[in-house]
Amino acid sequence: MKRRLVGFCWVWAILALVLVMERAWAESGEAAKNAKPAAALAQPSALPDSAQLVREVVYNELHDHSTHGYWRYWVERHAGQKTQVQEQIETAEGPVNRLELTDGHPLTTEVSDDEDRRLERLMSSPGEQAQHRREYAEDERRIGRILALLPEAFLYEPAQLQNMPDGPCYHLRFHPNPGYPTRSIESRIFHAMAGDLWVSVQSKHLVRLDGKLQENVDFGFGILGRLYKDGWFRLERTHATNAAGQTDWKTQRLEVHMQGRAILFKTIGRETSEVRGGFTAVPAGLSLEQAAQLVRQPLGGARAATLVFSR
Repeated sequence: MKRRLVGFCWVWAILALVLVMERAWAESGEAAKNAKPAAALAQPSALPDSAQLVREVVYNELHDHSTHGYWRYWVERHAGQKTQVQEQIETAEGPVNRLELTDGHPLTTEVSDDEDRRLERLMSSPGEQAQHRREYAEDERRIGRILALLPEAFLYEPAQLQNMPDGPCYHLRFHPNPGYPTRSIESRIFHAMAGDLWVSVQSKHLVRLDGKLQENVDFGFGILGRLYKDGWFRLERTHATNAAGQTDWKTQRLEVHMQGRAILFKTIGRETSEVRGGFTAVPAGLSLEQAAQLVRQPLGGARAATLVFSR
């Protein structure tokens, strides 16, 4: 427990949001067929109850997980002055990635060889694969815990219609529910946040989520650590469609800007900007070994060029 608190316990809670969004929410053809035109939705009587809408979004995530696709994409991550680009492939046993660029430059031979050796161990070691699956399973459990917070831990203002780049959305503002009991690190951090979320009108998928800490969050009465007020994050999503016409919603941008301190008053911070793109569908039955082998294969010229992403 002490190790988790010292080692950025709050980062796990924020990054778990990414994992929540990575479980692509399969778009429901029936929901799309029954969706009302935007003009009708603009009538006040047609706007959904905010709390019920959030419950439906959570229900969709928890029950439609088995229908989502699997994807390969690039991830460009900025942390401080450092920029890295990875290729990542999703599997049912967890994602597999390989570093491709550092600060806009190809890897040195030494770093490239290290990446290949890491993937080789994953392909050949049952122990490495078992650990990978355990960590992925724990991520899944954490996702379930965090999703369970959304309907009860917050109070939501009435939904409003707003046009977004991916189509019309319901815009909801939220703030902590003072009557909700917090019993875990994740719940204490998220319950201290207020912000905005946008939900697709047509498919009831989460399109964007903004959160900001309204107060300091202490661990061990502030002795073990503290996360400072006004830290914030932003999560943006877009939809990707495979050759069969299946649409999944994928995380395309994440911003995390948090400051705090840990044991012995050591200052800690998380300043991360992450962009994802180039979504390409991969077979659903890929094993960890197959994904590790695939991610090592050279990319085609046009595909490789997309790795150098300019924001």
